[in-house]
Amino acid sequence: MLFAFDLGRFMIDRGGMYMQALLTPEMMPIVLTGLGLIIVVLLGLVGLVVRSSRRDDVSDRLSQFAGRGKPESEASARQALARIDAVVAKSKQGGNIARDLARADLKLTVAEFIGLKILAALTGAAVGAYIGRASTQAMFLSALVGGVLLSFAPNIYLGIRSSNRIKSFNNQLGDTITLMANSLRSGYSFLQTLDLVARESPAPISTEFKRVVQEVGLGRTTEEALSNLLRRMPSDDLELLITAVNIQMEVGGNLAQILDTIGHTIRERVRIKGEIRTLTAQGRISAYVITGLPVGLAIFISVVNPSYMSPIFSFGMPPEHWCCLPLAASVMILIGYFAIMKIIDIEV
Repeated sequence: MLFAFDLGRFMIDRGGMYMQALLTPEMMPIVLTGLGLIIVVLLGLVGLVVRSSRRDDVSDRLSQFAGRGKPESEASARQALARIDAVVAKSKQGGNIARDLARADLKLTVAEFIGLKILAALTGAAVGAYIGRASTQAMFLSALVGGVLLSFAPNIYLGIRSSNRIKSFNNQLGDTITLMANSLRSGYSFLQTLDLVARESPAPISTEFKRVVQEVGLGRTTEEALSNLLRRMPSDDLELLITAVNIQMEVGGNLAQILDTIGHTIRERVRIKGEIRTLTAQGRISAYVITGLPVGLAIFISVVNPSYMSPIFSFGMPPEHWCCLPLAASVMILIGYFAIMKIIDIEV
């Protein structure tokens, strides 16, 4: 433990020496200009990748069919980007990112998402360096912390978007099952029922069931298409529906009546979840406030009066190890946040 602490202190001191050499008044404009150019170049690259990854419209495809294709350089760039994305997506982490992007319905590739993470990390490092500008060590530590934390910002946005989309899907699932049951009673086949849901239901139900119909049309079995739907939309209610459909396909039975029972169960579960979320709103807001208030107050004081907060990030000042205080405080804040969220997490 002491060895790790001494090693970390040595690395911070060494990094502080290099930062102090770079962040002299004479070198500051050059460093800031270089950092700004790096961010601008990365923004341009991300924009180029996003633009090149969009699907061609009808006019572009007709131009290619007529022999008026895009220039060879642009086609080569797109092929290179496609190969890079294919290599990245083959890894386990790349597969998880692709799955999360599909859940959030974001039209991004894995390589584009990783590029956004790198850009967010550089932006966080620049913001952290500005916040800790009172001293070299504070600037180095805050830039490191800011870069690490802000690199998770795309993942946080992706998680929030995915959870909101899954929640909206679950809220619509009860009415969708009722529509499916009525459609089966009127004489539609199961695939026609899925197509009706894809045409008549709101998003995200319509989008996901449209994918199921397209996969079946491309040759996959109904069981495989529904399994892919469950992989994109992890939901206990959807798993109950898919299990009932698979069992009915194997042993037979009145699927419309089964769907009516499942729909009633799902609607009651959604209602109870809504009541629980309302009753636990105070605890949830308390967790957000308790977590965000100390961090926000520290950032505000650092921006307004940098010299006031600089001793807490410095070594060798009495008391000697003040730099351990932010780490200990962060650990205690996270423990309190997860403890509150565990208390209000009630399974239905």
